[in-house]
Amino acid sequence: MITFYCGSGSPYAWRVWLALEHKQVPYDLEMLSFSAGDLKKPAFVALNPRCRVPILVEDGFVVYESAAIVEYIEDRFPLPAPRLFPAGVRERASARRLIRETDEYLARALESVLEEVLFKPRERWDEAAIGKVRAHFIGELDRFENYVPREGFLVDVVGAADYALYPLIALALRLDRLKPDIAIRPTVGAKLSAWMRRVEALPYFAKTYPPHWKDA
Repeated sequence: MITFYCGSGSPYAWRVWLALEHKQVPYDLEMLSFSAGDLKKPAFVALNPRCRVPILVEDGFVVYESAAIVEYIEDRFPLPAPRLFPAGVRERASARRLIRETDEYLARALESVLEEVLFKPRERWDEAAIGKVRAHFIGELDRFENYVPREGFLVDVVGAADYALYPLIALALRLDRLKPDIAIRPTVGAKLSAWMRRVEALPYFAKTYPPHWKDA
């Protein structure tokens, strides 16, 4: 049996959660609390010395880093389980390239915004700094707007590339609640918005929605 260590609202853990549901893999969910310090407890540190989610454990084998976990799930549960990556060599390369771009560019741009807004008290907000990192993130959103097809998913059918991208954008949109004038939602293009709705229509999407977002 797989044990999946998750943190509510972590876009990287959410990616893995979507992948597990996509593959229809049985798992035990361990939902950890950031505020309670669960990621600093010795038992968790023993699994991942970097003290981060997600982690997947199967029969004593431990793997962390979300992209590696998704690859493991794909390899560990081959056909007839639904694919996370396309069958074609070029299509698979395209999916992996999109994942790398998501992690190396969009995620890093978002992390800069989070540092300025989410991880600083209001009295320390620097509007000039926020404006600069916001502009960088929106530039990356615009780039991904050009990658998204008008119909369907990022690479043919839904899979690993979609699960990498969606949680990051969803987290960015949450910032509008904290700081309405940051106005991320109006910058999300029509194609990205339609694609997000397609992801949200997946039959298992609601199950993976961050628990602490449901009442907020």
